[in-house]
Amino acid sequence: MTREDGDVDGLVRKRLRALRVAQGWSLEELAERTHLSQSTLSRIENGQRRLALDSLVTLARALDTTLDQLVETASDDVVISPMVDGAHGLMRWPIKADPGMTVMRQRLTEPPPDNPARMRAHPGREWLVVLSGTAVLMLGHRRFRVGTNQAAEFPTMLPHAIGAEGGPCEILGIFDRDARRGHHRGGGEAEGTPS
Repeated sequence: MTREDGDVDGLVRKRLRALRVAQGWSLEELAERTHLSQSTLSRIENGQRRLALDSLVTLARALDTTLDQLVETASDDVVISPMVDGAHGLMRWPIKADPGMTVMRQRLTEPPPDNPARMRAHPGREWLVVLSGTAVLMLGHRRFRVGTNQAAEFPTMLPHAIGAEGGPCEILGIFDRDARRGHHRGGGEAEGTPS
């Protein structure tokens, strides 16, 4: 076994114990949920028993996690720098844990379009929080004012657009894979245009 293997082994054992404790479970309670004996669980946590794939899968399910999350090693890319799109006033950060998700910061200066025909709809969901100012979210024929520190979440299959009210506003949005693709296809991320 290499040192790296030993590091991963120790990390997995610490995670198993931490997840059990976080759930407030004793070894006995985890044993009931996994159908593994208390002594087996104790030896796994303490490094006195080899980690077996079948046991790890069972433990991951019982502890409401995945095998990938149990064995994931710490990486050096904890801090992620944004990709800047100066032409549209955007910054984007990919979410490592879910490559389908993207975080985006945008400064809006124009109100949303008055013409519902300029609103867009596409598959996906979006979530946004207003960092400063007031945003106006148009969803179909409904108009929502979203102020500083307020958030909105909506399905993007509804025709929608986002803009500023009473001066510039800055938003932080989270887009799932489908919503992000809808934005890339339509180019609708410029200020005051449909989201």
